[in-house]
Amino acid sequence: MTSRGTFSDEPLSPAGRLFIDPKTDVVIHCIAVSKNPIDLDVAKTALKSSVMVQHPRFCSLLVRDENGFEHWRRTELDIDRHFIVINNRLNKSGKFVGENETQGFDDDDGDGDGEGAVNQYVADLSVSSPLSMDKPLWELHLLKAHNCVVFRIHHALGDGFSLMSMLMAGSGKVDVPAAVPPIKTEGIKSGKRRDWFWLSSLLWGVFKMVRYTLVFVLEFVVRSLFVCDRKTVISGGDGIEFWPRKLATAKFLLEDMKEVKRAIPNTTINDVLLAMVSSGLSRYLEHRTPNALHEGLRLTGVAMVNVRANPRLQELSKVMEKNSKARWGNKFGATLIPVFHHKGGNNPLQYLKRARVMNDKKKHSMEAYFTYKIRDLVMTLLGPKYVCLLYYKLLCNTTFTISNFVGPLEHITLAGHPVSNIKFNTSSLPQAISMHMLSYAGRVEMQLLVAKDIIPDPEFLAKCFQDALLEMKMAAIATNKA
Repeated sequence: MTSRGTFSDEPLSPAGRLFIDPKTDVVIHCIAVSKNPIDLDVAKTALKSSVMVQHPRFCSLLVRDENGFEHWRRTELDIDRHFIVINNRLNKSGKFVGENETQGFDDDDGDGDGEGAVNQYVADLSVSSPLSMDKPLWELHLLKAHNCVVFRIHHALGDGFSLMSMLMAGSGKVDVPAAVPPIKTEGIKSGKRRDWFWLSSLLWGVFKMVRYTLVFVLEFVVRSLFVCDRKTVISGGDGIEFWPRKLATAKFLLEDMKEVKRAIPNTTINDVLLAMVSSGLSRYLEHRTPNALHEGLRLTGVAMVNVRANPRLQELSKVMEKNSKARWGNKFGATLIPVFHHKGGNNPLQYLKRARVMNDKKKHSMEAYFTYKIRDLVMTLLGPKYVCLLYYKLLCNTTFTISNFVGPLEHITLAGHPVSNIKFNTSSLPQAISMHMLSYAGRVEMQLLVAKDIIPDPEFLAKCFQDALLEMKMAAIATNKA
């Protein structure tokens, strides 16, 4: 929508401009499944009074001025235009079925929500249904027969951190974020030996930070320009974002991940996730192309990392404060996540050890912060066209995208409806596979969005990830007992 800018308009952030370019246009899909049938009138009433529609981004149009710069402009919100109600059941192909038709209807969960049908419905949305620009950039699809709502929110409105804060604020039960414990200094004793040890540790830490930052930022630039992963049966590329998609869900227990984490000291859940991805992809590649890939083949992923000064999940009121260290928006940098193909062995915990080493290096670098600044610098000097080309090339040269968010610790309600599970994904990218993981009430679900002509069996890929975690869990139990 082209219009003259006004003093009340708010300009888009650099990241917002990145996400509205046709090549890097991204819509976030959040699927929430209710335990009970959803009452349409109750849902609409709750939405009209929710924090979501009071937020400036969710009641603003995206407009362009005569100079081509994009702005947010406040408008009257018509809730009915954002509600899309689907009364019919869907089958596994994401198509409508009649009331008397049952063939093809997916009820393999045993809970009646037809997960496969909902997944395919969202997979189709990820390719063929951009959000309309003549209204604020969000929609709510109510799939009544599946007790399910699908929030479609344009990434230009905010990142996962911002949207998770809004979800927590609008839910019936919100866990209070844990307070950061104060740093205790009284236990540090004075003395020359202690001072020298502290100083040497500080200098070594600074040296590692500078070293790893230089290495990883240089790799990011080179990877964005011309270096690409070796082609495999799961590789994407230019134009793949327009290919048809399939969506599958891998399911895990958070306690299983914690059991694996305890097997090796100083490991984290992110280490377990990376190990699980490395092992699962190796299993899948070995299934599709037995003995075709050499040991240690690198596959590169892209992860978006929160670069806020306070990265912990905050209450929405704090996120909306003007000078907040956890301010609303798209505050993230990109980091490269390498995983390596291995045919397995006697000890599946080797994947975890390798993952921990890599993640420790990433933690000591400022890669995400510098890629965030590089994006803003290129946007300022050259404009959004070149930033979009840079990120698009990066996605074409890598194999997958991955993200991981901590969701509500306990079950919540939305509009008075108890929520049985929550999961999210994004619209299609040039890569053939994207993985988005969210924890909720002790369970973890990973959405696998794939180009179905390249990866025709995402359900088997999901099983590879699940089996990888279970194998590591069994090895961890044996190690913990020893």
